[in-house]
Amino acid sequence: MSKAGNAPFWRTKRLEEMTPSEWESLCDGCGRCCLHKLRDEETNKLAFTNVSCRLLDTATGRCRNYENRLREVPDCSALTPELVTAIDWLPPSCAYRLIAEGKDLPDWHPLLTGDPESTFRAGASVAGRVRSETSVHHLEDHIVNWPARWPRARCHAG
Repeated sequence: MSKAGNAPFWRTKRLEEMTPSEWESLCDGCGRCCLHKLRDEETNKLAFTNVSCRLLDTATGRCRNYENRLREVPDCSALTPELVTAIDWLPPSCAYRLIAEGKDLPDWHPLLTGDPESTFRAGASVAGRVRSETSVHHLEDHIVNWPARWPRARCHAG
């Protein structure tokens, strides 16, 4: 648990204070951060696509080579507490974003359910909803809105 009695670590620690293990456990495995995004040069508006990084397993929504992803995919972003607050493309249900904003985890988060499949059941996962960049030629043809939206499930009021 944590320094505040029985409260879980994500309710008592800032992102900067978390251990590497705690940090990694915040990721719900949704895969939305692994989708290609486009930014309009004139308006700076961000658009999400349903096209994933080549390392993402589109059936499971998980990285096939997580340990080496930064070496294999140069534009892959390793999230840090500083980066979480500087970028505007994390999905609204992202635990890193929620904690940085002083909010709690969604009810379906694996840290609350104990079930890694709860992200998929909540409709938050990209599994089965995306195509690999290896099979797509024009990202502009694959712009979608759902990655920027809150999944079906509600946020845990803790």
